[in-house]
Amino acid sequence: MSVAFLVVDMLNDFVQDNGALPVPKAKEIIPAIKRRLEEARKNGWLVIYLADTHAKNDKEFEVWGKHAVKGTWGNMVIDELTPLPDEMVIPKRRFSGFFGTDLDLVLRENNIEKVVVTGVLTNICVMYTASDAYQRGYKVVIPEDSVASVDDEMNRFAIRQMKEVVGAEII
Repeated sequence: MSVAFLVVDMLNDFVQDNGALPVPKAKEIIPAIKRRLEEARKNGWLVIYLADTHAKNDKEFEVWGKHAVKGTWGNMVIDELTPLPDEMVIPKRRFSGFFGTDLDLVLRENNIEKVVVTGVLTNICVMYTASDAYQRGYKVVIPEDSVASVDDEMNRFAIRQMKEVVGAEII
């Protein structure tokens, strides 16, 4: 089965203490994502980074404040998980990695059947990406040690939701 490993929004603005919207638990999942990323590369899986990317006047800022502005330090993948030259970074403007992006096309061109989704926030971008993957016919895997939310309650809710609603395999 062809597999893609997705790293969702592990960007400076969400991971670093001085980022625009730091997720307190994001740093804790870096070692697990890094370990799984190395394993994915060794197994020849397609590795794709999804990066929240906004124009300077994006309407989303009315809700979340200014963050992940295209071309800024905050919009860059953290150093610990730097993409290799042949790995794609797909910009996304909304929660789901599928909404208004080339993600589905890239997955289909590579005959991908299963996606392993990691990153932040479990209850927002990870969950909506997982949901859209399921609705497009992909099998979804969520490594519990490789996702994080603002708090444990939201994290548990999202994991349960993905398991029960979209049939995600939680590992």
